[in-house]
Amino acid sequence: MENKPHAATKARPMAITLPTGTDPASVRQRVEAMEFLLERSLRIPGVKVPIGLDGLVGLVPVLGDVITTLLGAYIVWEARNLGLSKWQLTRMGANVAFDAVLGLVPVVGDAADFFFRSNTRNLKILRRHLDRHFPETRVIEG
Repeated sequence: MENKPHAATKARPMAITLPTGTDPASVRQRVEAMEFLLERSLRIPGVKVPIGLDGLVGLVPVLGDVITTLLGAYIVWEARNLGLSKWQLTRMGANVAFDAVLGLVPVVGDAADFFFRSNTRNLKILRRHLDRHFPETRVIEG
């Protein structure tokens, strides 16, 4: 008699699915997931401030800053596709650029990643636009 594992005991890979559509609700979900990953996805025991990949990957000189800048630019690109105004896109781009320039300064730039969260600022700009122009994308948490 063969001993087969039950479906409940079988290991399954963890999967996160994000929508791939270009509709505002799909874009909102992707951008919120990216912001969470970059800014708040990890907790250091004993420290109340959450960190994300932006803070960790930014510790790698030059390459880390390039990667986090590109990921931040992705949020701005998604915002452009949603039709945000030039002023809003300029503010978002300035947030990413300021974060990138800070990241070039050794030690100071790494510490600044914990205080200046450009992706969180950009998400706030994007949410205001979506809430005003596409209120059906709002998610009520409770």
